[in-house]
Amino acid sequence: MKPYNKNLKQASRDLRNNMTDVEKLLWSKLRNKQILGLQFYRQKPLLNYIVDFYCPSANLVIECDGRQHYSEDGLEADRMRDEALAQLGLKVLRFDNLQILNEVDGVVEKVFEVVQMQLESPSCET
Repeated sequence: MKPYNKNLKQASRDLRNNMTDVEKLLWSKLRNKQILGLQFYRQKPLLNYIVDFYCPSANLVIECDGRQHYSEDGLEADRMRDEALAQLGLKVLRFDNLQILNEVDGVVEKVFEVVQMQLESPSCET
């Protein structure tokens, strides 16, 4: 199990109960082991962060990015977050909310490709 801040457990539960429409759409494509039979989790605490989606078998994090992520502060916060998660051996995939809404099948295809690559990687723990 990857390290996480136990103080984030309630916040992650609240986020799961109040997912955005974009998160719900992507979750409908990830849940129930629809991609290569792998389990994804939503709103999962990792380190001091809560990631949108997490697949431990593929060491993969998926983030749904809204407008706030494209400000100078948002980009810097995401860079630091991605770097911290990478130090745990995790790959972070980021998708713009509009991309998910307008091209969900393409997003899922990209997730599928990355999951396959991650599973073939010698550093991936299954």
